[in-house]
Amino acid sequence: MIDTRLTSPWLLNFIPRPDVRVRVFCFHYAGGNANVFRGWDNASPEEMQIVPIELPGHGSRLGEPLLDSVSDIVREIAQGIAGYLDKPFVFFGHSMGALISFELTRFLRRYFLPQPVHLFVSAHAAPHVSKDREHIHRLPEDEFTQKLRTLNGTPDAVLTNPELRELFLPIIRNDFKVCETFAFKPGLPLECPITVYGGINDTDVQQEDLAAWEQHTTAGIQLRQFDGDHFFLHSHEKEVLQTLVKDLSSLLDNHF
Repeated sequence: MIDTRLTSPWLLNFIPRPDVRVRVFCFHYAGGNANVFRGWDNASPEEMQIVPIELPGHGSRLGEPLLDSVSDIVREIAQGIAGYLDKPFVFFGHSMGALISFELTRFLRRYFLPQPVHLFVSAHAAPHVSKDREHIHRLPEDEFTQKLRTLNGTPDAVLTNPELRELFLPIIRNDFKVCETFAFKPGLPLECPITVYGGINDTDVQQEDLAAWEQHTTAGIQLRQFDGDHFFLHSHEKEVLQTLVKDLSSLLDNHF
């Protein structure tokens, strides 16, 4: 059997499937990598293809220079995936990934490129929501490490091992910088619908912050909430994936 796996660094182990009806480009949270979505494609119907995005300096691209702004990341991703937007596609992003997927959608619209038919944003406030927040990326290492512990998203093995901290903390710190230095620029709302996923016990993103995404689309939003904190994506992964598949099935039935 011929392996048609593509070598694009942006698309982790991507093998185009001619019979797929929708591609689901997935964007990970700060400090994560494309393996956050490992196994999702095998657990999804054949008509849907999960396509995790690998950012420079993360996962399989460890050692590449990190990008330290949303605008740079979006511009590079747009160039990296432009050749794979030939089928209907949606974006799914968790936390930092939600912000990136939203700004990427606006970038594609700005340059008259194909746009997602649906946007799934998870564990992130609407981009215009402004809060007085601590700039975590500026904290000294001990305080930064302790903050990561309270957020519950970084494996303890990383935080307690000096070698792993030296390797991964600069990546995580840079990702926090990406999010914390982002400045929202108002623009026309998107035309695609937005589905918003949130954690019931997420102390960082409140329900009103999630509902505020309604301002960013003319097609309305749907709000889905899950048990768990900011990282319900892991603690309730099976439920999240089942909900996503159900939402995508409804999308395909109604529009394609």
